[in-house]
Amino acid sequence: MAKHLLVVGSANADLYVEIQRLPLPGETLPGRNAAVRPGGKGANQAAAAARLGLPTRFAGRFGSDAFAAPLREALAGAGVDLSPSRDVPGPTGQAFILLQQGGENSIVLVGGANRAWEEHPRFDLADCGAVLLQREIPENINRAAAHAARAAGVPVVMDCGGDDEPIPGDLLPLLDVVSPNESELARLTGMPTEDDRQVLAAARCLQAKGVGTVLVKLGSRGCLLVPRSGEPVRQLAFKVNVVDTTGAGDCFTGAYTVGLVEGMSEHQRLRLACAAAALCVQRLGALPSMPTRSEVDGLLSVMPS
Repeated sequence: MAKHLLVVGSANADLYVEIQRLPLPGETLPGRNAAVRPGGKGANQAAAAARLGLPTRFAGRFGSDAFAAPLREALAGAGVDLSPSRDVPGPTGQAFILLQQGGENSIVLVGGANRAWEEHPRFDLADCGAVLLQREIPENINRAAAHAARAAGVPVVMDCGGDDEPIPGDLLPLLDVVSPNESELARLTGMPTEDDRQVLAAARCLQAKGVGTVLVKLGSRGCLLVPRSGEPVRQLAFKVNVVDTTGAGDCFTGAYTVGLVEGMSEHQRLRLACAAAALCVQRLGALPSMPTRSEVDGLLSVMPS
């Protein structure tokens, strides 16, 4: 039986508005193209993996409001198995996204149902090839999922986005791969990350605390993979016209994890992840922008290896 991916994480209704720039304190600016789109780091990662053709299950929590049904429909439409998810009383998670010219965004997160997990969740890891986590759900849920995965011999990948607080020290040794961006890596380590040398030093600092591979997302500069042993692997980003960066990091981490479950080499995983992210940033929205496997393969076929 083929291995599947279990994503344990968040689902949000993303409330968008496009603006010229961020307003100053006390300032009112006009916005345009306001919209509600499906998102949330966990949901984005699950959709990214499923649209790339990997059987994917999503364990999340949906609220009892009008946002829940469209979120479920979007995930199911992407091919995600929602059987591990649950509905809880109260509002669904929400993200308020200010999209600026050039594709950069600023986000305000309201946890809602994503914070309403039961104290002792159970995870079915039969035939599971990897568990993918992020930080928009309570840390004790990530800890429970990571412990269950470690007991079952299943690798754990954590996208470090969603919370600026340090990752608890007892959770770090349970993570086979952690994937921060430059800013997240700087906050997690208290070290500068302005160039590759500094990024490498900060990644080694995380590894000294027990984590395995550190996969650093560098935006338009691509990524740097730092294994526990051996030389770092650098992959440049594919140059494209950026429309919206929302969800690009989730797309990248989801695609990398697909490559992990499929047994690809590190070089192949990084190319797959960078190609998926390059397609993602050319579209509006987070979950709706996740590319299909045929789209990614088409881009890779015209890009030098």
